[in-house]
Amino acid sequence: MPPTKIRGINKVKKRLADGSVRLYYYHRATGRALNGEPGSVEFLSDYVAAEKTLTDRHAGTFNSLVRDYTLSPEFEKLAESTRGEYRRMLTKSEAKFGDLPIGALNDPRVRQDFMSWRATVARESGYREADNRLSVISSMLTWARENGRILHNHVAGFRRLHKTDRSELIWLPGHIEAFMNIAPLELQRALILALHTGQRQADLLKLSWNNYDGSTISLRQGKTNRRVDIKCTAALRRMLDGLDRDTNLVLTTKTKLPWKARYFKAQWEAATKAAGISDLHFHDLRGTAITLLAQAGCSTPQIAAITGHSLKTVTTILDKYLARTPALAEGAVMLFENAKSTEFANRLQTAAQEKAVVEAKSLK
Repeated sequence: MPPTKIRGINKVKKRLADGSVRLYYYHRATGRALNGEPGSVEFLSDYVAAEKTLTDRHAGTFNSLVRDYTLSPEFEKLAESTRGEYRRMLTKSEAKFGDLPIGALNDPRVRQDFMSWRATVARESGYREADNRLSVISSMLTWARENGRILHNHVAGFRRLHKTDRSELIWLPGHIEAFMNIAPLELQRALILALHTGQRQADLLKLSWNNYDGSTISLRQGKTNRRVDIKCTAALRRMLDGLDRDTNLVLTTKTKLPWKARYFKAQWEAATKAAGISDLHFHDLRGTAITLLAQAGCSTPQIAAITGHSLKTVTTILDKYLARTPALAEGAVMLFENAKSTEFANRLQTAAQEKAVVEAKSLK
């Protein structure tokens, strides 16, 4: 078994007296030497022993809870990018709470300890990072409670420091036109795909031609594991059918390589900046798609079937986005002016206005 398949191993090269080079392997957390070749019985035996030493050392502590949580089926179900972020933030928290006994997590006073730590993180790394670290801890404690490891999650329901309102930040026709006029072709395709499907960036960058049958895009979302089947619009079919299928992925770089998330983000930000767009992100296209579907008359269940959101989430998004959409307001006024049920209201005039109308008629 290659060493890269096992987590927590350091590899060190040393040049021997005869000039040859030899590889030595060590268990990162304990520093214990791992003898034999990776994958051999001797190597695996040493690795298991080192892991047991580490487990025994942290038994009954916050550290052991982190370890068990990150090895749990519930954690494994999370998207790969989410797992990476969770591990990063839990590692940060271990520096502060690693030796805390699990039993102490049942004491209500532990909430004050976590909140004080968050305040320190907020000053050093910002409100958002502080909130996210505590949120991940709360998720772990909820898992621990549900699995009988602790009795209560005393961090649950904390009030977040970081507040952001992107409810008005949707891509309007002017933004889209400006972007399409300046962005490279491969990014234009990404925008069209996002606008017509309402899917996340990660899922679109992984979208393969196997997900498209000529009329419908079918995929399983990485974050939620929900399966969605999206009937393509004529415009989306026209774009997809006009693309070469010389790669497995629908969206690729200019050189036909798969997009790396970081590189895509950098290219997208450069294009939006060049288009004079400073406050919109790729993710905002998801909310924009939901808004457009609602404006087109789609019901909440219909929108959820396309985007993969829950009904509750779609309603929340529409509550934030839709009420602030100029087109919706204009449409509402048109309906108000032409509906029979509001005819009486449209006839209302002040006494002075009615008098003026009467006088104008008498002069004719």
